[in-house]
Amino acid sequence: MKISFHGADRTVTGSCHLVECAGKRILIDCGLFQGSRELAEDNAEPFGFDPKAIDYVLLTHAHLDHCGRLPLLARRGFTGEIIATAATRELARMVMLDSARIQEEDAERARRRRKGRPNDEDGDEPLYGVLDAMNVLEFFGRSATYDQPIDIAPGIRATYFDAGHILGSASILLELEERGSRRRLVMSGDIGNSGRPLLNPPKQPPQCDVVVMESTYGNRNHKPFGPSVEEFYSAIEETFQRGGNVIIPTFAMERAQELLYALHDAMVSDGRLPRAIQVFLDSPMAITATEIFRHHNECLSDEVADLFADGRDPLSVPGLHTTRESSESMAINRITGGAIIMAGSGMATGGRVRHHLKHNLWRADAGIVFVGFAAQGTLARTIIDGARTVRIFGEEIPVKAKIYTINGFSAHADQTELLAWHRSSRAARTYLVHGDEQVMQEFAPMLPDTEVVMPAMSAEFEL
Repeated sequence: MKISFHGADRTVTGSCHLVECAGKRILIDCGLFQGSRELAEDNAEPFGFDPKAIDYVLLTHAHLDHCGRLPLLARRGFTGEIIATAATRELARMVMLDSARIQEEDAERARRRRKGRPNDEDGDEPLYGVLDAMNVLEFFGRSATYDQPIDIAPGIRATYFDAGHILGSASILLELEERGSRRRLVMSGDIGNSGRPLLNPPKQPPQCDVVVMESTYGNRNHKPFGPSVEEFYSAIEETFQRGGNVIIPTFAMERAQELLYALHDAMVSDGRLPRAIQVFLDSPMAITATEIFRHHNECLSDEVADLFADGRDPLSVPGLHTTRESSESMAINRITGGAIIMAGSGMATGGRVRHHLKHNLWRADAGIVFVGFAAQGTLARTIIDGARTVRIFGEEIPVKAKIYTINGFSAHADQTELLAWHRSSRAARTYLVHGDEQVMQEFAPMLPDTEVVMPAMSAEFEL
């Protein structure tokens, strides 16, 4: 029995871990590296294992940094079975097809830039295309149900349990047996932040021998969710008092739905905000993700599931306009005040929100509300850090709008929650993944009674 590490090792993206037992090779996630150009280039490198030799992929959830290299895995020869929860299967389909479209568009832009240069006939090939994303969908086999064991193969059993991170997310207990030796291995995936309204809190892990654990926020705690929602409402009220629009760069999965839930509460349940406000969800991906939410009560908190069951949709907002077509998106920019505009992407690295920022950043009456993590080098971080002007679509745009940053909407467990989760595992050995190396070094000494390992890329260990 062995485990090796091929992504999210001393960094926060590209989750990919390989377990070998009883003659089978099982991949836990296969995600894209995201962030710097150097990380992006890592996506095209060899996986560190033969894709043809992988028998199973156990997918923890549908974020791009956990599922985004699956089309490439299939393109390079994988023909095994992918197992995920039903909600993860639906969301992953959406995420991978969107990623494939972006890969193709980026490659086409690169070809146009290189036209007329030496070797321009070779162009820039996409990492994978839409056909690759469609192809990998054929390998999705059995659906996992929370807390119900699946016999993967002789000597290998997997039990998915609710990670509380995004819809359908799971941590996985692997019960392994080979030549009379037995090991209980828990793969955390991404662990959710308790106290958020839509999902159940993450389930504590069972006792195990070894745990592979994310450590994204291992060095700090989050602001509570309730005060963050109040801060969100205040930002809207202040902006409307000035007569401007509220622009919210929004992640399509979870964050968009949480904001809709908060707006429903304020406009329908307690009258904090007027029902007549125009609200735009200007993200085809977020619109689709919201529809998927409505189909999966099994993943939702009891309170939210009961609302859906009673025919009271907590994601419905009076005056909500969902805009899939680009022409509808462009029409929004004729509105100069009194609207809430949620659009992708969350870090403003692309998508429709850049158009809305171009039309509103220079307005002193506008409010730009950031409700998620913004990595270094992104347009969102540049604005948050106080830039006086930013370059959008080749134009220098002055930043005169009021900038709000609200930090309590994170979908990741914070330090206190991670420590409580780990105590429940009672693992003798802990592999820390999915975190910056400095964060891991601060977090590791807080884990008593366990051997802590921070694996490097391609490192392999006996289980």
